[in-house]
Amino acid sequence: MAEESTIAAFRPVPRTGVIYVTTEATKRGFSMGDPEWCNLGQGQPETGDLPGAPPRVRDVTIALDDQEYAPVGGLLELREAIAALYNKLYRKGMKSQYTAANVCVSGGGRAALTRAAASLGQINLGHFLPDYTAYEELLDIFKAFTAIPILLEGDKGYSFSADDLRREVMGRGLSAILLSNPCNPTGKLVDGDEMAKWVSIARELDCTLLIDEFYSHYIYKSRPNTLPVASAARFVDDVDRDPVILFDGFTKNWRYPGWRVTWAIGPKQVMDTLASAGSFLDGGGSKPLQRAAVPLLSEAHVIAETNAIQQAFRPKRDRMFSQLERLGVRFDRAPDGTFYCWGSVANLPAPLNDGMSFFRAALERKVIVVPGEFFDVNPGKRRVGRVSRFKDYVRFSFGPSMDVLDKALSRIEEMVREAAAAAPVSRA
Repeated sequence: MAEESTIAAFRPVPRTGVIYVTTEATKRGFSMGDPEWCNLGQGQPETGDLPGAPPRVRDVTIALDDQEYAPVGGLLELREAIAALYNKLYRKGMKSQYTAANVCVSGGGRAALTRAAASLGQINLGHFLPDYTAYEELLDIFKAFTAIPILLEGDKGYSFSADDLRREVMGRGLSAILLSNPCNPTGKLVDGDEMAKWVSIARELDCTLLIDEFYSHYIYKSRPNTLPVASAARFVDDVDRDPVILFDGFTKNWRYPGWRVTWAIGPKQVMDTLASAGSFLDGGGSKPLQRAAVPLLSEAHVIAETNAIQQAFRPKRDRMFSQLERLGVRFDRAPDGTFYCWGSVANLPAPLNDGMSFFRAALERKVIVVPGEFFDVNPGKRRVGRVSRFKDYVRFSFGPSMDVLDKALSRIEEMVREAAAAAPVSRA
């Protein structure tokens, strides 16, 4: 949603879905931390203490040289720690190993993705529908590449096979594909043999996979006695030759969104390019927070934090999914990962059977959600004059604590019940 600019030199710039809904809520009195509001629109997890999780960082020491700029590509010790973590989690026993040269650190996930987008050549770039709302403006602002949408079908559980990938790459002449995995908003995960095939096809056809893995520690379909994490890094043969670029950071998987410490990991040559892009786009991230992040990348810390996330977020997922389904929200699939439930409200009583109307009605009860149309990624609004495919969808976040979820679900139930009571009785 863009607001009109009153200064001729500037164009209207749209807000992403989360920013738009929180702005609308703020007009009605919402503020962060207000216990009267239930923010099921938030794109961040709860950031406080969780049972079994390592203690939260409450103080950061700032050394004298931390007053200086950090290297645009990130502190060497941080890049070494990131590479070591990937090798321990995903590449044990493999000949090719990540090093610090395979990592480029950024000041936030959007900064990392923007560096990548700015570095692409004159290519066809595939992206999926639905997917992360911020991709829309990101894919429009840089004019070197052409963004090509790939439609996923809800009635097929948003599945996209390796054969589908091969057909799209060859048929549309794609040189790169951007995706979130697990997907924000659907929760669909590509992993195991299927992801191994994707990486193999990318290698064979020289099609770069740009994979946003910011929710890769929120996995609900993992094997017993294994850490519930997923990454395409597990299926890369040669870290410097395979065209696979991964993005992650402290935002979701460490539950430190305010730190703005994120990274890309992939071939050295590409990381050099991303650092060059960062030198004119953003200048690099916070030096003291990068230094403070290093100890949190130890394998023991990551295992404890990830298991605590699993214990806290799986029950929230199950509670939200079952409660909303009972109220009449229809789900194309249960989320494999992330902390979102993506559902159709088409079967709810009017006016709640439309995503934007549902959002506005929920605001009146101090509940925030994100209408599905924001995830209909449409760079440059090239697909004009059409109603969004996701007009009837809503993304519900179970990022907040369980008590906030319960309060929100109770208010939504009351809202649906009142709408049903006010609906006219049909007469045969």
